[in-house]
Amino acid sequence: MDKVRIGIVGCGGMARSHASRFSMIFDQVEVSAVCDILVDRAQDVAQYLPKPPFVTADYREMYDHVDAVLLVLPHHLHHQATLDFLRAGKHVLVEKPMANSERECREMIQCARDCDRVLMVAYCMRFNPIVLKMKELLDNKTYGDVFQLSIWTEQLTKYPPDHWASSAKTLGGGQLFSHGCHYIDLMLWMLGKPVWGTHFGTNFGTPWMEREGTSNVTIEFEGGIMGYHMGTWGARGTRLRYSFHAHCTEGMLEAAISQGKLILHSKHAVHDPSKPNAPQNEQILLEAPNAKHTEQEMVHFVDCIRTGRKPLTDPVGSLEGLQVIWKLYEAEEQRRLADLRGMGLGSLAL
Repeated sequence: MDKVRIGIVGCGGMARSHASRFSMIFDQVEVSAVCDILVDRAQDVAQYLPKPPFVTADYREMYDHVDAVLLVLPHHLHHQATLDFLRAGKHVLVEKPMANSERECREMIQCARDCDRVLMVAYCMRFNPIVLKMKELLDNKTYGDVFQLSIWTEQLTKYPPDHWASSAKTLGGGQLFSHGCHYIDLMLWMLGKPVWGTHFGTNFGTPWMEREGTSNVTIEFEGGIMGYHMGTWGARGTRLRYSFHAHCTEGMLEAAISQGKLILHSKHAVHDPSKPNAPQNEQILLEAPNAKHTEQEMVHFVDCIRTGRKPLTDPVGSLEGLQVIWKLYEAEEQRRLADLRGMGLGSLAL
């Protein structure tokens, strides 16, 4: 079978990472074109590829050179570029978040259907083997029923004042919308239907952000399950880095993403104030220290192109997750709880 010709649009700070996504499947794909408005950056990406690609500053010049594209553009450019490539008959893997408004997301979904092309959103965390194993164990109730999932992401991400990611308009919001969308998606995927939620955000500690650089989300799910996400782009130091804790009725699963470990903490003694360090069992269930989840994401995208199967991170589900974030933002501005009933994955009939 002929190789799928893929183009990369946007060759900024993650240039090497973008190029490495294809390393596992060079027998199936050819990175045939790269594009950036700064041609030097496109040429930098080109040097990491086994075969010299077509290099351009105008993505419209790529149409004859590609069958599909990976769009790694500023968020406010996702919508138009996606429509242009779909209408040119190309499959699209667009970086998260899909777009900055519901109208834009819906137009992208409809265009993909009209053009009969694959549109997939790059929620790469769903392809991390640690995350996949955690979901499997939660779904199977291996350690009882989950009643609390807490997700921490702590990093230092700083942009100059004139950078597109510093602006709420071009970023689409703040840290929650740009990065936290990964973890809202995971909570919906793992915990089910949301009921009520709150969001509090601040740019204290991240003055380069127009909107929040630190975000705290609490969501109640059906059945009384609780979800929590704390993310910050202002961490000058951290211990947790990227860490997920799923408390179940028979143990706690810790996805230590930065360490590449899934750990079971179990048989903790009932709390005794006189014994603050009660013993417990710890068991490493899975180790994947160098997980290549962006590469696995690309493998899945190519498989969807070849087979016509629905992507795991499809655009409808991606819109459903963004709808929750917009509801949380709206409620925060009005100083009230967000009513999330009837929302979540599988809630839209488009």
